[in-house]
Amino acid sequence: MYGSMLLCSMNQHPIEQLIQAADSAISHEDFDKLVDIYSDDAVLVIKPGLYATGKAQIRRAFEAIAAHFNHNLDVRQAGMKILATDDTALVLATTLVSTPDMPSISRNATYVFKKDPAGNWLCVIDNSYGHDVLLHPGA
Repeated sequence: MYGSMLLCSMNQHPIEQLIQAADSAISHEDFDKLVDIYSDDAVLVIKPGLYATGKAQIRRAFEAIAAHFNHNLDVRQAGMKILATDDTALVLATTLVSTPDMPSISRNATYVFKKDPAGNWLCVIDNSYGHDVLLHPGA
């Protein structure tokens, strides 16, 4: 059982590459590329109590987020741990969010990825908002 789990931190895991591509897509507002990393029924935590489900809602959420930040949002990862089995992965990350007018905010993000039938990793849960969502019980 334990032998099938992999902790990736030294070598770049394919999911790390996907998250970096997603960060770039957010920063460059390439929403077509961005939604490609999500499963059809994925869930995005926008903020406590507010979620987007499915690619169409997730795309609209990221379009609204870009507008909220005056189309200057920059997203980067400052650290990441990936716990993966053959078809499921939990990602714990430190995500930095900034704009030219705002100092960088650090968020403790959590993602869940699953492999589709073709063997491609897809994000099924995106809590890039971070663990602060726990500070708002019932939201």
